[in-house]
Amino acid sequence: MGDLYVWLVSFFFLIALLIVLVYQLMCLADLEFDYINPYDSASRINKVILPEFVSVGVLCLFYLLTGHWGMSMICGPYIYYNVRLYLRRQHLIDVTEIFNMLNWEKKQRLFKLAYLVFLLFLSIFWMIYSALEDDE
Repeated sequence: MGDLYVWLVSFFFLIALLIVLVYQLMCLADLEFDYINPYDSASRINKVILPEFVSVGVLCLFYLLTGHWGMSMICGPYIYYNVRLYLRRQHLIDVTEIFNMLNWEKKQRLFKLAYLVFLLFLSIFWMIYSALEDDE
């Protein structure tokens, strides 16, 4: 029964991360269609970048502490990319360069979104598997 709770917590973490990424994509789309100015868009995105990084780190640590090494290894490249961005100080969006980097920022977030959807499907699969295993 414990594994089922682990996968439920993982599921909710991943849903929260997906919501954060969709929010960032919506801010970039609003900027692209000129519904919002660059300063507001950059400040809104920059407010949620560090919580996203911390949430991914906590999720990976959660997988490690609960003994799910495979899922932790799958989270590894995502965390490595985030740490590399943070150490190079490229994690925040610059207001003056946001229009020049708009396509790159959207592609980056779409890739992250696809990666998290993959993790979500794995989490759902293992949640169902754990529920069926506990039922027997």
